[in-house]
Amino acid sequence: MSQTTAQQKSAGAQQCGTNQNSSVTGDLRLHEFRSRVFHNVRLLRVWLPPCYDDPGNERGYPVLYLNDGQNLFDRTTAHTGIEWQADETADRLIREQKIPPMIIVGIDNAQKDRLKEYLPYRSFSPPVLRPQGKKYPDFLLREVMPFVQKNYRTAKVPEHTGLGGSSLGASISLYTAMAVPGFFGRLLLESPSLSISNRQLLRDSRHFRDWPDRVFLAIGTKETGRKDKDQEVVDDVSEFSKILRHAGLSDRRLLLKIDEGAIHSESAWASRLPEALTFLFGR
Repeated sequence: MSQTTAQQKSAGAQQCGTNQNSSVTGDLRLHEFRSRVFHNVRLLRVWLPPCYDDPGNERGYPVLYLNDGQNLFDRTTAHTGIEWQADETADRLIREQKIPPMIIVGIDNAQKDRLKEYLPYRSFSPPVLRPQGKKYPDFLLREVMPFVQKNYRTAKVPEHTGLGGSSLGASISLYTAMAVPGFFGRLLLESPSLSISNRQLLRDSRHFRDWPDRVFLAIGTKETGRKDKDQEVVDDVSEFSKILRHAGLSDRRLLLKIDEGAIHSESAWASRLPEALTFLFGR
């Protein structure tokens, strides 16, 4: 069983935001989470919508699971000091009634073992010869999701359950959606690394049909800083979007965003998050 450290509030959570430099908005709860699948410990960061704890509130909420949780809510924990502003964006969209109140779960990466966990296949660029990414769906379905569902009021149906990430965090989200179809009805793929492992994910996707009901797919045109490589990255994402179209995803189900001039960074993913959340979870 996965474990948390019981500290302050419900579900054994430590509330975040005591650091004076923290940029957290709203109710963010931290859980020290031990995985038997990966034999390590990381934080789960659970952001709750306004009014979640109101007396008499028993509603179940849509939930979005996002990888690289360190980078989502707080500049003091973000890798480059720039965060996705997932808390501010969700809070604003909820108050503007563009999306329903929802829970966002940030799953911290494994730091030095990030590449191993996010790569399902052997890779020479980046060099990972013993990847563990094939365990990631098991980690989510057997450990993370049961913990969240036990301790928070989530709507336990695919149309209210999303998964996503950026870069390799997007790649492992794509792999997971194909490995365990039917669990995630929403998929957020920001700057997915589709060239890894000789484009194995692209090859896998050509024969897959049971896609989530809605997919947000985005890429910048200056992801690598090299003109030839930049075009290659855009071409991979465009090819993947054509595969999704061929599988039957209409405009209602697929939004492709090619962001002119955008680079491979948290600032780019933050800027596109309002459109992503609105498309995936909009009323």
